[in-house]
Amino acid sequence: MLLRFTKMHGAGNDFVVLDGVRQQVSLSAEQLRLLADRHFGVGCDQILLVEKARDAAADFRYRIFNADGGEVEQCGNGARCFVRFVHEQKLTSKPEIVVETRNGLIRPRLEDDGHVTVNMGAPVFDPARLPFTDGTGDISEPLEVAGETLTISAISMGNPHAVQVVAEVKTAPVESQGPLIEHHPRFPKRVNAGFMQIMDRNHIRLRVFERGSGETLSCGTGACAAAVAGIRRGLLDSPVSVATHGGTLTISWNGDTTPVMMTGPAISVFSGEINL
Repeated sequence: MLLRFTKMHGAGNDFVVLDGVRQQVSLSAEQLRLLADRHFGVGCDQILLVEKARDAAADFRYRIFNADGGEVEQCGNGARCFVRFVHEQKLTSKPEIVVETRNGLIRPRLEDDGHVTVNMGAPVFDPARLPFTDGTGDISEPLEVAGETLTISAISMGNPHAVQVVAEVKTAPVESQGPLIEHHPRFPKRVNAGFMQIMDRNHIRLRVFERGSGETLSCGTGACAAAVAGIRRGLLDSPVSVATHGGTLTISWNGDTTPVMMTGPAISVFSGEINL
């Protein structure tokens, strides 16, 4: 099977984007893992599939597959690349589109300066909806990891996140703690592990160990979850500049049930074909 694709990235979080509107795309988990493989395939953190919308209120359907071949609910950096892709491929001319995801509708908007702003919807703190077993819904929760009691904020931005504050993000135990948090039994559907260093009330540094992909250069929903956690804990003020290894994202949130707004870059790297 010959498959056309575009390689893109949002602040270093990289994607293989597939047009499922004009070509038939039906891939097995093995084929998805091959696409994501950096030695034998194209190489990416996630594979994004653009499809025709099933919801009458949406312009497109957005599906996300992690490097391990598993389908997930949401990807913020991918959402920005999604809107740039459909514009570059001339699938739409609308500056703002409505996109159907597994977890509801999102509204990414292409800005005049080339950046993309995404209305990510309101954050969810209800433990049952993450899911997070025995959670209280408080913004600070204890989590036992390898004999140590961590303080985390459990938040869903369409996908689940466990955010903790660290003194120094460069030396944070992302590689050792990240997999343990991801597979913690209190998160039965696994979780993204965020490590946040607060620089001042409007700036943080962030590393994220992503569910199914490992540590990535940037994580859009992780940036949203970290900013929300800091604001709700009284440590940050909106807007928050989130510095990641791959670039900087700007997150705005006015609290309670208001939507989280994320702005950042979306870059096309190259297009090609691969024979699967």
